Amino acid sequence: MKLLFKLQTVKSLWTLKPPNRTFHGHPRLFTSDVYSQYEPVRRGEKEIPKYFNFANDVLDKWSEIEKAGKRPSNPAFWWVSGKGEEVKWSFEELGILSRKVANVLTEVCGLQKGDRIIVILPRIPEWWLVNVACMRAGIVYIPGISQLSARDILYRLQASKAKGIITIDTLAPAVDSVASECQFLKTKLMVSKSSREGWLNLTELYKNQSADHSCVKTRIQDSMCIFFTSGTTGSPKMTEHSHGSLGFRPLLSERYWLYLTPSDVIWSTSDTGWVVASLASVFDPWVFGSCIFIHKLPLIDSAAILNTLCRYPIDVLVGAPTLFRMLVQNDLSNYKFMSLKQCVSGGEPLNPEVMEQWRSKTGLDIHEIYGQTETGVICSVSKEMKIKPGSMGKAAPLYDVQIIDKMANILPPGQQGEIAVRTKPMRPLGFFTKYVDNPKKTAESERGDFYVTGDRGTVDEEGYFWFIGRDDDIIISSGYRIGPFEVESALIEHPAVAETAVVSSPDPLRGEVVKAFVVLSPNFSSTDLESLTRDLQEHVKKSTAPYKYPRKVEFVQELPKTVTGKIKRNELRNKEWGQM
Repeated sequence: MKLLFKLQTVKSLWTLKPPNRTFHGHPRLFTSDVYSQYEPVRRGEKEIPKYFNFANDVLDKWSEIEKAGKRPSNPAFWWVSGKGEEVKWSFEELGILSRKVANVLTEVCGLQKGDRIIVILPRIPEWWLVNVACMRAGIVYIPGISQLSARDILYRLQASKAKGIITIDTLAPAVDSVASECQFLKTKLMVSKSSREGWLNLTELYKNQSADHSCVKTRIQDSMCIFFTSGTTGSPKMTEHSHGSLGFRPLLSERYWLYLTPSDVIWSTSDTGWVVASLASVFDPWVFGSCIFIHKLPLIDSAAILNTLCRYPIDVLVGAPTLFRMLVQNDLSNYKFMSLKQCVSGGEPLNPEVMEQWRSKTGLDIHEIYGQTETGVICSVSKEMKIKPGSMGKAAPLYDVQIIDKMANILPPGQQGEIAVRTKPMRPLGFFTKYVDNPKKTAESERGDFYVTGDRGTVDEEGYFWFIGRDDDIIISSGYRIGPFEVESALIEHPAVAETAVVSSPDPLRGEVVKAFVVLSPNFSSTDLESLTRDLQEHVKKSTAPYKYPRKVEFVQELPKTVTGKIKRNELRNKEWGQM
């Protein structure tokens, strides 16, 4: 199966699904900005360029606009530690520092275009410098979250054949414990104020490098980044993205999930190992010349987040549903946000009850997005759309999203099936290239003319998509198909429930039944759990179809989650079915 992106005009990319040509009423404040310069490409009057490099063609262009006095004076990058430290860079400063880091990677470490480097850094400024430096040098960077264990790091080094790794001093011992088993690893770089035998200190090295660096020429389909996907089953897969799918895609598409100008400040709380960090904290905001705000946040702490929103002029907040579920547990009347005007949630569905609580307490809507590491954002509730609580919105520009059956037939509105995106005859630009070294998995991800997400859902008459659950999370009890999300949404409406996960559990009569694992709200105390169980069951019966209620309930201190924060329902399900 051929997956390489073919150069075509934008018109050919939009053959199956014409773009929405309205600009959503968003003011174009700077007609000379980078995004506006690509309007002829979006209209199909010019072809997608053969060569493209985000550092050279977007960031350096914003630096020129900035120096010409045609951009507001707010920084391009703004980082705070929460302990008094603060870093602010203009686009010009970002360019100078990233060129220095690029020289470390190429001149000191000897890395070349196409080489791979694993980057395991927390939310510190160097992560952004390394990202941009790799773009400049054509080095393929592989982000990882800082909670990775030595075993995780070993797997990633061996699978990727990475020639280098960049991390912090606290993770260096874990790398050293497995480095001898990684034959391709040649360079170890550490971001630290101290030194360690066998390691180069990136912090010291880049300060002394020249700021002169010639950006390599990269084709739009050249490999740019590899993400290890955080599936709840099996070993992580290497999902490869190109300079086109990550860097050029936001230039090609209309605004559909972020509404930004060069005057805006955006904060995404995503971990640096997630694809959302690349989308919401690198590519999409910088296309519009916006300021990316970052808080170090060693831990996701609601008080720190709320205080930051009150103290700094943050216009847009992007976070996982867990973040908003946590924030609404607080008395928000004690907080006055300085500038917040848009809230975005993605990663897994957000319960309608949480959306309503957030709106009633802050006056702000939460706009949902839906996508995957492989696809980027493929559905969204855009700014001008009516919000339907529980829906993840409509298909994003450039994507033809459908609900299909096992034979790849498109299903009508209201009928449950698998969420899929058309990839033939033309693969959307924002899509991953392949699963590296895994042609079997790459081929299995497609069915007929579609890429299959593995998620089940429906679409209504107005084109809004509704998430039901992972295909392997569906519960079939007495012949009824039950999606865990709708049961979880009903449960979380109850004041006693802080968090919940629903899975199947074996039953001699019904084959399987619904079981709910429940984390109690911190301000709720009850010693009569049997009574509470009955109360929760009755609540679900009244909130949704009675056959969906959890016949089994177990109260737990916490739910198992992947390193990216997704609930590991497979682990709970395996426990129920005796497979642990």
